[in-house]
Amino acid sequence: MKRLILILTLLASPVWAVQPDEVLDDPILEERAREVSAGLRCLVCRNESIDESNAGLARDMRLLVRERLVAGDTNEEVVDFVVERYGEYVLLKPTTGGSNWLLWGAGPAMLLIAGGIGVAYTRNRAKAQPAGGEGLSAAEEARLKELMKDQG
Repeated sequence: MKRLILILTLLASPVWAVQPDEVLDDPILEERAREVSAGLRCLVCRNESIDESNAGLARDMRLLVRERLVAGDTNEEVVDFVVERYGEYVLLKPTTGGSNWLLWGAGPAMLLIAGGIGVAYTRNRAKAQPAGGEGLSAAEEARLKELMKDQG
């Protein structure tokens, strides 16, 4: 039973793609490397961090992060270096500054615009006169009665 629980626990834990030869000897630096690389997107796998990806580019990026940390860079300096090299798309959580404000604001703005259009449409529908509200003419009523007699 204990073995089954151990196996299930190992299967339920996140799978990291970090290879044993990538792991730094210093556990503090390795923890910092994992922290930094958890926020960086794999450019091949899209919505996976470079720690979770098995792609070759993700491995190169993991090695680059560890290389910069060993060289003495802070976590922010490493992230800035990677963003400068690969672009802001590499961040799993993009910044809200610069031109990204347009992307962050587009969703709520579209929601407000759609809500306004919906309210205007329902108000105009309520004010509109029903089409052909007079009813059937005498000739139309006679024709309808004739058709109903044929059916029944």
